[in-house]
Amino acid sequence: MIDIDTQLERIKRGMAELIDEAELRKKIARGAPLRIKAGFDPTAPDLHPGHTVLIHKLRHFQELGHTVIFLIGDFTGQIGDPSGRSDTRPPLTPEQILENAETYKKQVFKILDPEKTEVDFNSRWMNAFSAADFVRLASRYTVARMLERDDFEKRYRDGRPIAIHEFLYPLVQGYDSVALRADVELGGTDQKFNLLMGRTLQSQYGQEPQCILTVPILEGLDGVKKMSKSLGNYVGIDEPPSDMFGKIMSVSDDLMWRYYELISARSLDDIADMKRRVQSGEAHPKAVKEDLAFEITARYHGDDKAAEARQGFNAVFASGGVPDDAPEHTCPQGEDSTPPVFLEAAGLVKSRGEAKRLIKEGALSVDGVRCDDAMAPLAPGSYVVKLGKKRFLRLTVTG
Repeated sequence: MIDIDTQLERIKRGMAELIDEAELRKKIARGAPLRIKAGFDPTAPDLHPGHTVLIHKLRHFQELGHTVIFLIGDFTGQIGDPSGRSDTRPPLTPEQILENAETYKKQVFKILDPEKTEVDFNSRWMNAFSAADFVRLASRYTVARMLERDDFEKRYRDGRPIAIHEFLYPLVQGYDSVALRADVELGGTDQKFNLLMGRTLQSQYGQEPQCILTVPILEGLDGVKKMSKSLGNYVGIDEPPSDMFGKIMSVSDDLMWRYYELISARSLDDIADMKRRVQSGEAHPKAVKEDLAFEITARYHGDDKAAEARQGFNAVFASGGVPDDAPEHTCPQGEDSTPPVFLEAAGLVKSRGEAKRLIKEGALSVDGVRCDDAMAPLAPGSYVVKLGKKRFLRLTVTG
């Protein structure tokens, strides 16, 4: 077993919060592999790098000799996680959940070691719950404590509906830790309430409370909101290599460093050295960003496909693929950096209505990646915009 200090140094890289380090030291000191739990509701078929921040942390635990439980929330997915929601999340059908769960199982093993991973479904124990079991579970927590949760409290204060079944979500997630006898549970910072519920319920069921490790929420390609498929600012880890490479290249230079820290395998010392070389002018940000795009693309598609994506990207955007007479346009981030506005302002379309129609038809790409969201503003940075086959624009978005 690797010594405790070395384990904790690896575990704590890039984390947001650990509850409680002293407890985790005691658990590790026993010398037996810990049971490390992380749950994922299959609400969409694609995993993205926002998910992989947590999955890479699971991989760290595996490499340290611990047992990882990748829990697919096929039962909780039917409730809908209320975390961070300003309204009730629509539940998925069992058919949607099962279909998405199968894709999760395939995608997660691009990062985790399948020989060291237990895949489980919380329907295994929750489907066996009777009505009386649910009543007993619900009796273990109060409405007042539920309303202390930020998203519930805000909705209650603003008069927005809170469905009773939403109170069941944190209770069920907490009970999952009881069923699995988890030693540690991982989640995003927005999951802290649910993770603490696991500690509470384990104590009430006579188990040693799990430790909690939260990881930061990764910003999406826009650099503003969290990475989310519903917001259109994500990179699916099953996307074609060229799309994946192009999307990573589209992030701002500032956001690039956060991606390096949270989803790159490069050491923190390497990242600090790269940042120093960029700041001193020894290295160009674009070259450093290409290395990041190559690393992420190679992780899911292999070195050969990543090299092809890099070559294709540079053939179009770095080696004369854009006409020399392509117009240039600069705009501030915000409404002015939404596609219909900057396309009209730059003269590529006659009206915003025309722009929206062309975007709906799939005619717009930004840095080689198709753009379907007419309302999403681009983050600060430099872009090559292509509309149709012949209209190009060199766009700069200022902060």
